[in-house]
Amino acid sequence: MLGRLVRALTVALAIAGVMALAVLVWLLANGASARPEPGRIETVVARRLRTLAIPREIRSRTNPVPLTQELIDGARRHFADHCASCHANDGSGKTTPGQGLYPRAPDMRTADTQSLSDGELFFIIEHGVRFTGMPAWGNDSPESEAAGWQLVHFIRHLPKLTPEEIAEMESLNPKSPAAIREQIKEEEFLKGGGEPPKGPVDKH
Repeated sequence: MLGRLVRALTVALAIAGVMALAVLVWLLANGASARPEPGRIETVVARRLRTLAIPREIRSRTNPVPLTQELIDGARRHFADHCASCHANDGSGKTTPGQGLYPRAPDMRTADTQSLSDGELFFIIEHGVRFTGMPAWGNDSPESEAAGWQLVHFIRHLPKLTPEEIAEMESLNPKSPAAIREQIKEEEFLKGGGEPPKGPVDKH
């Protein structure tokens, strides 16, 4: 019995050693740059490890917050103010910060995200994902959990966003200091004073 345990432990350590060596070889060959797209194998392994890292009892949870239009409206405003800088208003991830991450910010409208359970989405929002750009937004308070579940509803809504909803979100996105200065100049100019604004600037 002891001999079998020792052999099993030896095999496990050998596999771990081979995997560590493979990672080291890969890093030496490819470097630590975040510019390349993650490979297919790396993506599959990372997603599998992410799933295994989420406790089973949370993965199986369904959203306890009732879905209403009022909830979607509030979650849309929250997403525009807190999430869109990386994920884009439409959830495509096509933003400068989102595309600079490794891995890239996902297109949350696709099956890769929409097929996740409510519990998995909630856990990712609350706890983040280590070694990616996804931060942990939760603090285990009732308010934080409620906001997380509301965002889960909004993520489900992303494939159905209307142009009107996206336009509203654009008006709610955080503005850069340069954009704020231009807005102040524009308001002063419209009131009859100051110089005309220089033109459109990047708001994000």
